[in-house]
Amino acid sequence: MPKVLISDDLSPAAIDIFKHRGIDVDFLPQVGPDAAKLKEIICKYDGLAIRSATKVKADIIAAAKTLKVIGRAGIGVDNVDIPAATAKGIVVMNTPFGNSITTAEHAIALMFAAARQVPEANASTQAGKWEKNRFMGRELYAKTLGLIGCGNIGSIVADRALGLKMKVVAYDPFLSPERAVQIGVEKVELDELLARADVISLHVPLTDKTRNILSRENLAKTKTGVIVVNAARGGLVDEAALLEALKSEHVAAAAFDVFTVEPAKENALFGAPNFIATPHLGASTNEAQENVALQVAEQMSDYLLTGAVTNALNMPSITAEEAPRLKPFAALAEKLGAFAGQIVDEGLDEVAIEYEGDVTKLNMKPLTAAALAGLLRPLLQDVNMVSAPALLKERGAALTESTRDTSPTYDSLIRIKVKTGGGWRTLAGAVIAGQPRITEVKGMALEAPFSAATLYINNSDKPGFIGALGTVLGDAQINIATFHLGRDSNGEAIALVGVDQAPRADDMARIKALGHVRYAKLLRF
Repeated sequence: MPKVLISDDLSPAAIDIFKHRGIDVDFLPQVGPDAAKLKEIICKYDGLAIRSATKVKADIIAAAKTLKVIGRAGIGVDNVDIPAATAKGIVVMNTPFGNSITTAEHAIALMFAAARQVPEANASTQAGKWEKNRFMGRELYAKTLGLIGCGNIGSIVADRALGLKMKVVAYDPFLSPERAVQIGVEKVELDELLARADVISLHVPLTDKTRNILSRENLAKTKTGVIVVNAARGGLVDEAALLEALKSEHVAAAAFDVFTVEPAKENALFGAPNFIATPHLGASTNEAQENVALQVAEQMSDYLLTGAVTNALNMPSITAEEAPRLKPFAALAEKLGAFAGQIVDEGLDEVAIEYEGDVTKLNMKPLTAAALAGLLRPLLQDVNMVSAPALLKERGAALTESTRDTSPTYDSLIRIKVKTGGGWRTLAGAVIAGQPRITEVKGMALEAPFSAATLYINNSDKPGFIGALGTVLGDAQINIATFHLGRDSNGEAIALVGVDQAPRADDMARIKALGHVRYAKLLRF
């Protein structure tokens, strides 16, 4: 039975889902902020469900001997070391849609509050003052809203703003022109947005490219009197530069829900004129917290029980419906990769994976990940589908994938090519009667199982080879379980020999010394 730790304060609904799905769960929200305690106990768990209080850094991941998945109830994963998790083969998933509406509504609320100076007017009025002339606000009607980021949450903000009869322009390199038209926004470059927007709202993750995207220089490019709203991530705005812009009234008002350092017990912006702050409340509604808790529990349960992957940040997604259909092809891809990895003798320069036939109609990204895991495991040992693509990229080996709608012989075929020592080595396989089989090596056709111990021999196609090989194996008391041959028209042949006992080093030396043998290797599957 898989075991999951909930180390943050999640809705009880999440606990119920885990238990109902047959997963053992420990609810220990006090552990999340206590890194030392989390590091001490994390080795017991297959899954870790978190919110923002738990910081899953590299040392925690290193101590997580059996951890398979980290589930973030919410969208932001700044508190998870994703590269370290990926290298360890741990899936990191979030719930990007469970709190989207709540976060978008909060951004709209901040925009209204800043435009009409609601917090200051409230404080003044409740203090017994009646400063009606002091709080002169502005309408949002017919104003231009500039969205920096127009993904899931940004597009919801755009929809609400269009309902307010605002004009919406958006800067987002990933926003297609067709999508922009569909949601009713005008796609622009950043400089144009800065020059045109009456209100700027940020909806991007914090990355090296987005850090301080509203820098001192970019703030200077904005219209005088602009309003800045940030309900996305701290660090997207240069806080010191914004403070100066507020004091000079170049920026009329700003409303932030997020800060560079959180919890933000102090910040340079606190007390600034026309500045509104909330304590990271974007996802803080009962509905949102219930939604993300339910989603993360379902996603983690699906992965631990069926292998289905949803909303992962470091692995291709696999739906619950896809998982059983992909399973035999994933096994084939991994075994083909293991074959290829064991015959990479002079460094791995390049990898090519070809899909033919019906398999091209499936989700091939997980199959590629499985093939790369099999390929790299003989070279790097601790590799799985999560870590393999990143490790291949780290090694500098190029990867290409291609597809053909039909396959000459089989309904579906997967072919792997590896470039090593300046030359290519190729092999292919198919799922036959539900089992993965080798169907081609070096372009030579055959059908062979992936025996636990398999001799792969490339030899000259001349009389006497099979008898000589049989003699060597017989002398070594090695029983032959299966024997499959392939050959071409150029006098070259291959043999895949499944054996019950693995040959010793001296046995392999005798096989390699046989007159017709060009290459011999013991493969393990």
